[in-house]
Amino acid sequence: MFLAYPYELSKCYYSPMNDEQRLRYSRHILLPEVGEQGQEILLDSHVVIIGLGGLGSAVALYLAAAGVGKITLVDDDYVELGNLQRQVVHQTSRIGQMKVESAQQQLRDINPDIQLEAIPRRLSDDELAKVAEVCDLVLDCTDNFPSRFTINRACQQAATPLVSAAAIRMQGQVSVFMPEGPCYRCLYADESKTVDTCAERGVIGPLLGVMGSMQALEAIKVLAQVGRSLEGRLLMFDAMLSDWRTLQLSKDPECPVCSQA
Repeated sequence: MFLAYPYELSKCYYSPMNDEQRLRYSRHILLPEVGEQGQEILLDSHVVIIGLGGLGSAVALYLAAAGVGKITLVDDDYVELGNLQRQVVHQTSRIGQMKVESAQQQLRDINPDIQLEAIPRRLSDDELAKVAEVCDLVLDCTDNFPSRFTINRACQQAATPLVSAAAIRMQGQVSVFMPEGPCYRCLYADESKTVDTCAERGVIGPLLGVMGSMQALEAIKVLAQVGRSLEGRLLMFDAMLSDWRTLQLSKDPECPVCSQA
């Protein structure tokens, strides 16, 4: 068991890559947009993944494989048989284990080069604010509006980039919320809003992989400053029609979370 707790959170710093790391991350290094410098930025980065369900599974697997140097995992749930249709970081043999413990085992097998930290419980608002302050980026992989609003507030207060996604039935969406741009509260103004869950309405398994992979991609782009992120845009995917659409987001001047008024 590799569990840790919030007060142990701290940034990690890497020296230049060794030959083994250059081989492991060679496909990134070959990209002129990333190169060795970009990979070293990833190795020196610290991200927090909140939620280790379907979205968090794909996010955690790809960011660990990509060499993000420190990954903090947050989830208070246990692996159940009904999770395994879509939560691919877990295995049948780990049913009954805490999801953070199960994910740590899988990620450590994929990449023993990185630091893994786990918080096996639901965070209070104060704890969440502290976590957001000590990392470079937060990935919201939760499945309910109250958690998403709370995570958004913490990231805005800490001026920490947030990559958020959601998926249900055959529909998915993903966006990037930067401190200076529109926030999640600008997109969904009603904090009393409720949403059906996958347990109530169902979800096609690979859709979580698609949207979680997009979250991981956006996180890498933000951290390594590669390309154009989804900041200010909401990318929506209709899996039934295999159709992608983009919605432009605007900052709400009256937003109680990010407004400067």
